[in-house]
Amino acid sequence: MPTYDYDLFVIGAGSGGVRASRMASQFGAKVAVAEDQYLGGTCVNVGCVPKKLFSYASHFSEEFRHSKGFGWSDINPTFDWPTLVANKDTEISRLNGIYKNLLENAGVTLLDGRATLVDTHTIAINDKRITTDKILLATGGWPFIPDFPGKEHVISSNEIFYLKKFPNRLLVVGGGYIAVEFAGIFSGLGADVTLSYRGPLFLRNFDTDIRTVLATEMAKKGVTLNFNSNVVSVSKEKDGILQVCFDNGESANFDSILYATGRAPNTTDLGLENAGIKTNSNGTIIVDKYHKTSIESIYALGDLIEGPELTPVALREGTALANTLFNNAPQIVDYSNIPTAVFSHPNIGTVGLTEEEARKSFTNIEIYKSTFKHLKHTLSGSDEKTFMKLVVNKDNDLVVGVHMIGPDAGEIIQGMAIALKAGATKSTFDSTIGIHPTAAEEFVTMREPS
Repeated sequence: MPTYDYDLFVIGAGSGGVRASRMASQFGAKVAVAEDQYLGGTCVNVGCVPKKLFSYASHFSEEFRHSKGFGWSDINPTFDWPTLVANKDTEISRLNGIYKNLLENAGVTLLDGRATLVDTHTIAINDKRITTDKILLATGGWPFIPDFPGKEHVISSNEIFYLKKFPNRLLVVGGGYIAVEFAGIFSGLGADVTLSYRGPLFLRNFDTDIRTVLATEMAKKGVTLNFNSNVVSVSKEKDGILQVCFDNGESANFDSILYATGRAPNTTDLGLENAGIKTNSNGTIIVDKYHKTSIESIYALGDLIEGPELTPVALREGTALANTLFNNAPQIVDYSNIPTAVFSHPNIGTVGLTEEEARKSFTNIEIYKSTFKHLKHTLSGSDEKTFMKLVVNKDNDLVVGVHMIGPDAGEIIQGMAIALKAGATKSTFDSTIGIHPTAAEEFVTMREPS
């Protein structure tokens, strides 16, 4: 048997890589992790965590307006962008430290630098060669911006968290969850926001009713939605203003342009070709059910592979991998009924099949819907509507999809995800006593199919 420097070498200290390395070390493996950017990966630094903090900040403007209906008066707050950015940076630094401590306390060696595959058992980092029995690739994804004239003038979701000056006029290009979230966030913070998307309606893989309701509610909140719209070029004027030309011949000026047009696997200079690792046409790494690549000694997880690009998924994959390789307990991740939330304005929460997916999978589908004004808004003056939907396979009464748009949707859908995992039927929902007065109780009081 050959002797290696490490049992496991992990490239990437994001959620999945950290989870796998910590658990592998606790199972007795000698583990090293290399990271050349920031501890905690995308989620902690330029993803879920700072975005949720920004989302919290953006809701205060509505809360101040709504408070008048509840007897509060003379509220004239001002928003200071540098304060939000600085406080966010402080929290992210704290989390970076926590990740460092987690690794060190687990006995994992942490290396600062870009690690590259030399061959199937050798890593190059900081002019050194390190050998390892097994390698885990966990470098995550990176924002993708298509080529067009003036591309150098736009920013991605990486940079928007660090803008020195608040953009009073912001163009968001894209139709995924990142695009709709930032459109809502900056609109709530006081910017004049336009969202441009090349398709007829954003959030392509979500339930159509949810997509339609969100478009209506975002427009109510002041976001300009330009569907079937493409940017042709961007030019920077002498005063720093960005002029955008669209494919319909129109043009407009903005202070900043955010491109949220998808993410690609972060495999640049990773050395996949040196080890002979096979990839899909979109650049994702091909793995089997145990996350093993085409090479026996190399594994991959998270946003590098096909599947949901979600932090909790990467965490579960890291757990499964450590158990499989170092705990003599092979595990396969169950990707069914994964819940997710979109922190748009208002929030979306969803789990299971969309109506469209269910109709393709089953022959006898029943749909339950409810649209109503949240109790809070009977006094707030807001015309915002909450929408809920159940998708039921009538042949066996199983609830196969739950969808919601409204305040705290993500918090509510987490419980619904447990119900679906447990095999809840529509009869189960009907026999459950609701909590009153809450929006969530509507899920157990919908009796008539749509």
